[in-house]
Amino acid sequence: QVQLVESGGGLVQAGDSLRLSCAASGRTFISYAMGWFRQAPGKEREFVAAISRGGVSPISDSVKGRFTVSRDNAKITVSLQMNSLKPEDTAVYYCAASNVSPITMETMTKAYAYVYWGQGTQVTVSS
Repeated sequence: QVQLVESGGGLVQAGDSLRLSCAASGRTFISYAMGWFRQAPGKEREFVAAISRGGVSPISDSVKGRFTVSRDNAKITVSLQMNSLKPEDTAVYYCAASNVSPITMETMTKAYAYVYWGQGTQVTVSS
């Protein structure tokens, strides 16, 4: 069992930066690929970024060059650094853990690959 708790969301202006963190419980964290997804009002949940236990990190084209994902296995955390935020980045951001192994980059972008989800943290970007 893995429990995930996100933090770091908030209200910012366009062009600002935010850093989301996801704290995981459970010593098996190191085995999991970790992902970030987001869901805006009235829209489906979409992939943002992910990172495998080996550091492979697919990024959505919509945030490539602005967002960076990282993980610290010693601290059992995964982070999402978001720079140059845009109003269209406004959404609830979810951290998720996948126990699929081995896992491909393609699979890491799919919500169905993730079995544990955090409660989400709101990010609002004003124009």
